[in-house]
Amino acid sequence: MASPAPLVVGLMSGTSLDGVDAALVDFSETHPRTLATAWLPYSDAIRTQALQLQAARHDEIHSAALLANDLARCYAAAVHQVLTNAGVEATRIAAIGCHGQTIRHQPAAGYSVQLNNPALLAELAGIAVVADFRSRDIAAGGQGAPLVPAFHAAVFGDPGRHRVILNIGGIANLTDLNPGKPVKGFDCGPGNLLMDAWIERHQGQRYDEAGHWAAQGQVLPELLLRLMNDVFFAANPPKSCGRDEFHMPWLEGHLAGGERPEDVQATLLELTVLSATQAINRWCGEPDELFVCGGGARNSALMARLQHHLPNRRVASTDSLGQPADWVEAVAFAWLAWRTLHEKSGNLPEVTGACGTRVLGAIYPR
Repeated sequence: MASPAPLVVGLMSGTSLDGVDAALVDFSETHPRTLATAWLPYSDAIRTQALQLQAARHDEIHSAALLANDLARCYAAAVHQVLTNAGVEATRIAAIGCHGQTIRHQPAAGYSVQLNNPALLAELAGIAVVADFRSRDIAAGGQGAPLVPAFHAAVFGDPGRHRVILNIGGIANLTDLNPGKPVKGFDCGPGNLLMDAWIERHQGQRYDEAGHWAAQGQVLPELLLRLMNDVFFAANPPKSCGRDEFHMPWLEGHLAGGERPEDVQATLLELTVLSATQAINRWCGEPDELFVCGGGARNSALMARLQHHLPNRRVASTDSLGQPADWVEAVAFAWLAWRTLHEKSGNLPEVTGACGTRVLGAIYPR
């Protein structure tokens, strides 16, 4: 069989539930090269349905199936857009790497659910689809997450520099790249999801641009302490989390009542920063550099607080390493799909806790 063409589209729709990132990636060279990107926002209907499915409901199987179909159509539109932006025909694409939309993540119970209809996506796009990346790692005893550290190690590792890569999407996860030592990686806590939910409730905005609203508030030390006392933060890696652990009722259960909304926002930003930096100090030693990707890299108030807590280390976005922060995860799922096509492992057992390396994902032919 001929080797597949070296072009893959990676799709990522994370816990922030804002939309789908698409990246067209060329794997013909040593390091992946992003040729084009596109972003397609979720409709209010898709976002509302995905949020509702975070909890049990009477018609959840039917609702989940319908939402999976809607997501596949949205993913297909994103693929079409990124290929149009690049001026590339679908026939030249080896595969689409599509993570799907996580609605439940329960590795302790042996499952993680990402809504997707990869068969429909393959039909609509006319391109093979690689999907269902988590389940094989979970079947091998792992958390099924985080999956991006393997990509971080392949792309961002430097034999002369101790680096940590911090991805701040809805959830925050970090990858420790210490030369000569095994890669470490785990979810360290909430990223943007609590801040996004709080500002939407009180300001009607989907996110706090550059952290401007949080900067108007003051951190509430007692609230921060109550939040940081959650058992997740003290747990040893490997560990992963999602909206199952961090959600609005969780936050509301820690509020005393009467707090100024902007002060809660400032405290939530500090929660994201403190949970990440404490995890770095506890588990990663003293890295030379911290590189941030995901939407959090565009929050200047958050980046300033990271630098404050890590005063003697370089803090920058992955832009400076040649991988634009907004697209790292989409590129990572293109990379994982490329690994799958070549029957190469995509997980790191030392990160997920699986009993060994595994080829991840299921292939749906074009």
